[in-house]
Amino acid sequence: MTNPLLDPWETPFELPPFDRIEDDHFAPAFEEALTRHMAEVDVIASNPEPPTFDNTIMALEGAGAALDKVLSVFFNVAGSDSNPQRQDLQRAFSPKLSAHSSAIFSNKALFARIRDLWGRRDSLGLSDEEARVLYLTHRGFVRAGAALEGDAADRMAEVKSRLAVLGTSFTQNLLKDEAKWFMPLAEADLEGLPGFVVDAARSAGEALDQPGPVVTLSRSLIVPFLQFSPRRDLREKAWRAWTSRGENGGETDNRGIAAEVLALREERAKLLGYPDFATYKLETEMAGSPERVRDLLMQVWQPARAQAMADAAEMEEMMQADGVNGPLQAWDWRYYAEKRRKALHDLDEAELKPYLQLERMIEAAFACSNRLFGLEFRPLDAPLYHPDARAWEVTRNGEHLAVFIGDYFARASKRSGAWCSAFRMQARRPLAKTPIVVNVCNFAKPSKGQPALLSYDDARTLFHEFGHALHQMLSDVDFGSVAGTSVARDFVELPSQLYEHWLEVPEVLAEFATHAETGEPMPKALLDKVLGAATFDMGFQTVEYVASALVDLAFHEGEAPADPMAKQAEVLDELGMPEAIVMRHATPHFAHVFAGDGYSSGYYSYMWSEVMDADAFEAFEEAGGAFDPATAERLERFILSAGGSREAEELYVEFRGRMPGVEALLKGRGLAA
Repeated sequence: MTNPLLDPWETPFELPPFDRIEDDHFAPAFEEALTRHMAEVDVIASNPEPPTFDNTIMALEGAGAALDKVLSVFFNVAGSDSNPQRQDLQRAFSPKLSAHSSAIFSNKALFARIRDLWGRRDSLGLSDEEARVLYLTHRGFVRAGAALEGDAADRMAEVKSRLAVLGTSFTQNLLKDEAKWFMPLAEADLEGLPGFVVDAARSAGEALDQPGPVVTLSRSLIVPFLQFSPRRDLREKAWRAWTSRGENGGETDNRGIAAEVLALREERAKLLGYPDFATYKLETEMAGSPERVRDLLMQVWQPARAQAMADAAEMEEMMQADGVNGPLQAWDWRYYAEKRRKALHDLDEAELKPYLQLERMIEAAFACSNRLFGLEFRPLDAPLYHPDARAWEVTRNGEHLAVFIGDYFARASKRSGAWCSAFRMQARRPLAKTPIVVNVCNFAKPSKGQPALLSYDDARTLFHEFGHALHQMLSDVDFGSVAGTSVARDFVELPSQLYEHWLEVPEVLAEFATHAETGEPMPKALLDKVLGAATFDMGFQTVEYVASALVDLAFHEGEAPADPMAKQAEVLDELGMPEAIVMRHATPHFAHVFAGDGYSSGYYSYMWSEVMDADAFEAFEEAGGAFDPATAERLERFILSAGGSREAEELYVEFRGRMPGVEALLKGRGLAA
């Protein structure tokens, strides 16, 4: 019996044959692909010929093609369209994948070949990119524990296996908590809610087979409910459910998992000779050390907290004028911030939203990339993994560059948040591959026949994720291991956060922000209000983010806390966290940090990148405008196409001529003195 995951993909642009793939195909394909990959690695390790770049490093780059295909499909669909069978498979695959990885990294014959090449690196006549790939391969093996012996090597394998299991459990617990909670709304409960929120609540009720509208824990629904509902009791109920994900007791409680993860990460770092996990993790990032991270975050914390406290005082007065006694609470903030925004800027989200149609914002993101980089997008009729997903062929000057997939609507089977992923990374060697990139978002799905409308924050998210997609689609390197977003974690957010700036270019909004019913462009007066309010409530947004980043850093510095919740409370108390603001991601639902290693000790990365993105957009403004062709060409050459083929700081200096300070960030957030 053939398996479509392992067969050659004779589809347009070798897309996965989603119409032929069934859940029962994953396990046998996974086992076969593991076996094939290990056999390929064994051939490399046991090669009787002396090690060369081609027979060792490039051979490793080409190994595991079948496993890459299986895993890229599985993990993409498991994250964006989960079901019980896929969740069972995730739990089964995680420890096996960890053991497979450990077996490769602990292969002494293979590491001896890599170490031999590393010792002779200056005499091998390597290109710059080949030298970079050798450096990263050697470093990756050492940091994975390849040089460990005996009990230490065995324990490292056990630690990594357990961490893989815990990360999967953390994610699945969160998904279960998010999927099972909803709050039914009576018709009277809809009073004061704008039409788009009512429409989203009715659509959510239909999706859950409820007789009426509901509020779910999808950010695209719960945030506008908290913004607009005059019912303080319902706001509190929804807010408490939203902020208690992962800490409701029972089998989906993530607090114990978080504690075990932190202890195992500390042990892993110490096995490799590092004092703590933060030091180990940050060694390979632009920041380099916990001290540099804390320095940046604290430079931003003080002005952000001061702004947030001033805003809170004004909103508390507004609340008391409404006859509500007592202090401003966290479930009041968004409601009174919306009222305050309307008073200060005469800007009403309900008035703005009809101008931010999903379809027009997709067009806007595409159009900006066309003006900047010459990209063109043609709808692609091909089977995909879910009816809501759509695909486009991406070309430039008639030449195929990539396939882009957009999956925009929230559903119970999709994990929360927004992300960019790839079904295939770009490479030229040992085989040429063009990228297949996907953006996954969680926007509220409209009722049938109605246009999908975005909040301004949603539209910014769309541009953000498309910036990541550009990093993948414009990648132009030899080796897949350094392609696209394969860069330092605190550099990877630069292209995405930089691309957000084009949403705020007046001519972009003037062209693409058109009314869902009349088709009329956004009036200039409203456009001016939007741009004038761009930094509104930035104290709140900065405080909730920086608090999360500082807690993440504290978790991984020094000895791992036995009680992460107590440590979280201690850090927030020392910071003087405003009472009416909570962390953007509290520990039990901090998936960035606990679902895997990606952002552990690294949640600060968004802000590190923002220092650069604010400065990078200034490069366009200094050159005469947002679409300056010479600046766009430099951006593509030194940032978007280069991937991880050179050090991040080196690439940024090539683009800009220098590294930036924090001033542009504070100015961009409206927090400069």
